Amino acid sequence: MKKSTIAKRIIDVALTVTLLLLMAFQVTEQLAHEWLGITMFALTIVHQILNRKFYASIFKGKYSPLRILQLTVNILLLLSFVCTALSGMMMSRFATPFMNGILPASIVRQGHLAMSHWSFVLMGLHLGLHFGIITSKLKNRTAKIILGIVMTGISVYGFYLFFRSGMLNYMLFKNPFAFLDYSKAWWLVILENLAMLLAWGFAAYLLSLFLRSIKKKENRKAALLYALLLVAVVVIGIIELD
Repeated sequence: MKKSTIAKRIIDVALTVTLLLLMAFQVTEQLAHEWLGITMFALTIVHQILNRKFYASIFKGKYSPLRILQLTVNILLLLSFVCTALSGMMMSRFATPFMNGILPASIVRQGHLAMSHWSFVLMGLHLGLHFGIITSKLKNRTAKIILGIVMTGISVYGFYLFFRSGMLNYMLFKNPFAFLDYSKAWWLVILENLAMLLAWGFAAYLLSLFLRSIKKKENRKAALLYALLLVAVVVIGIIELD
């Protein structure tokens, strides 16, 4: 593996871990949360530099539905990261207090809440569109089936947590404040956030498989299976389970 590829994987892991910690505000609290945000901002810049060839290729080649999806997710993710970082800096008490007051606090607070959750969902989709790199290394069919079953279970639970947590309301600017459970163990908060992130990742992965399969007539049945599994995972997660 090339050094550049190794560096990209390290940054990808660092970004994911930092995001999970940022979404666990009740675990880190204000001071650590702000510096984690600064770390996320720096890692994002490094990530863009390492992947600069991606931007150079935007206007080259043909665009399939899958490539359009990947480009859309990447651009929206970058924009949401920038909005989250700037709004966070504008209401920072420790890391960048000199940026306070640029915009009204109420607007900044709600914007930061919404954009951070959009970043979370888009990060999950972004990761999922790269799951194929991992699964391609699995040559054993049984291992792939087992992994698929495990990911299906995690995704159902992840979507259940997502829709019960009120994150959708934050994303739609319906709630100005986040309602967090400070009594929950730190490791459970992290694992639940990971389950939600993987749920969106698995959804994006299934969608990518569907888009790849739908182009070939002999793969139409497989495409239908991917589509049904994607719908089932989301719908079951929405259904009241308690």
